Amino acid sequence: EFDKAYFQSYSHLSIHEEMIKDHVRTETYRAAIMQYQSFIANKVVVDVGCGTGILSIFCALAGAKRVYAVDASDIAVQAREVVKANNLSDKVIVLLGRIEDIEIEERVDVIISEWMGYMLLYESMLSSVIIARDRWLKPGGLILPSQAALYMAPVTHSERYSESIDFWRNVYGIDMSVLLPLAKQCSFEEPSVETISGENVLTWPIEVKHIDCYTVTIQELESITAKFRFESMMQASFNGFAFWFDVEFNGPNDSSRKKRSKSNEMLVLSTAPEDAPTHWQQTLVYFYDPIEVRQDQVIEGSVTLSQSKENQRFLNIHLEYASGGRCFVK
Repeated sequence: EFDKAYFQSYSHLSIHEEMIKDHVRTETYRAAIMQYQSFIANKVVVDVGCGTGILSIFCALAGAKRVYAVDASDIAVQAREVVKANNLSDKVIVLLGRIEDIEIEERVDVIISEWMGYMLLYESMLSSVIIARDRWLKPGGLILPSQAALYMAPVTHSERYSESIDFWRNVYGIDMSVLLPLAKQCSFEEPSVETISGENVLTWPIEVKHIDCYTVTIQELESITAKFRFESMMQASFNGFAFWFDVEFNGPNDSSRKKRSKSNEMLVLSTAPEDAPTHWQQTLVYFYDPIEVRQDQVIEGSVTLSQSKENQRFLNIHLEYASGGRCFVK
């Protein structure tokens, strides 16, 4: 039932419009396909979660022999029409169904997918890529993107706090501060997807999780825990933590997979605050009350991200953090 609702949400064209209009996202994928054209030309490709079929069409135009465009949402019906309108029906085969259920009668050379959700892992679509990899990918095959990393850092964002909370202290001259506890709960109980800038970030980030799409397992993604220790670069109001991610497009035999060192040739799609904005923005976990920190003050603790037992596409976040001699849990 949860999956039905999830795939139903992707039947609406507006969600695909938002993703395609994200030029950073779409142009980086097109650049990756062209960069690895020699892997794709005359080869068999599977596009996991093809949506309107744009990545499948890019692969066909790059010379793929055959592309299996798979989506469990009814948007696949529209994708089939788009493929037909572009005279690519002989190359792009659109399959309506879940990766777990459909059948492809041959091994594939390339898997491409835009699987990333908010905070990288929300929606758990990477599991479908892993299943496709284990079912069909030939040894030495190509996965795009091939690497992913989730980052976190403490942030200051007093303006956001003022807009959502302090507003209630004086509303057209009326004291509504009795609503403050409710305002904090409504504004900050759940993570918020929004855009911040590098100026909001108090320290260098840490890497919460590094994912190698060639080797990652589904079990590995069920629960992820990372310890952190930050030192604030400035005196500021510490309002919460921000999370963002990047993905890299590497070949199957790329030595940089062993040791991640970003070269100029490496294609990276980043959602970091200092990079060009994307539709993923950043994910903010705000505190109900800010903590004042001094320069060089230590902020340490741990974060656990786990798939919800009720609905594995949802993500539970458990934060334990301490600073200035006080301990907190969110």
